[in-house]
Amino acid sequence: MKLSTVLCSYILIFGLCTPKILSDSPLQDVCPMAPQSERKLFMNGFLCKNPSTIIASDFKTLLLNHAGDLDNMVRSSVNIVTATEFPGLNTLGLSMARTDIAPGGAVLPHSHPRASEMMFVYSGSVVVGFFDCNGKLFQKTLAEGDVFIFPRGLVHFIMNYGFNLATTFSVLNSQNPGVVGITHAMFAPDSEIAEGLMARMLSFRDTGMDDNNTVASSWSY
Repeated sequence: MKLSTVLCSYILIFGLCTPKILSDSPLQDVCPMAPQSERKLFMNGFLCKNPSTIIASDFKTLLLNHAGDLDNMVRSSVNIVTATEFPGLNTLGLSMARTDIAPGGAVLPHSHPRASEMMFVYSGSVVVGFFDCNGKLFQKTLAEGDVFIFPRGLVHFIMNYGFNLATTFSVLNSQNPGVVGITHAMFAPDSEIAEGLMARMLSFRDTGMDDNNTVASSWSY
């Protein structure tokens, strides 16, 4: 018997006999995260609560109902809520975020290695943009009610374009999207390099480029 036939047979049998615990689909309707005291195993995610103890409060959070601290160099605040803070998100492949940006403020370039982000502008106006793998910039000015997508893993930024506080809400398609901040990874947040990067971003905002702008040039500082 050919080796390929043997391998195919083995894969077929393994697939039919694999326990449901390895399924990549939800095995029950809901699965709020179990309290720390109930977790006995280390796993990729969180154990579920006992179904008999699930309550409506597991699916409600107040963590995004107020603005963050804007008293910092970049005059912005980002609050990401994952299954760690909001048990009802467990196994649903979602997390949420609130971003508040004071006039003249910005969210410095960063990426989410495990998620795409869909952002809704709740108030104010912002300039947003992301860079593809070739360094091409995709930039857009957004107003209240607009929605913008940041593709998974791509470096992106947000800047306040108005004279009032800007607030956005986001949904990310991972319960643990991760955040890789370029400036935080390489420089101290209050360093001259970070300040220069902030100035460079604001220059993008003030250049008067077309509202539906793409620029085929790499990011550099």
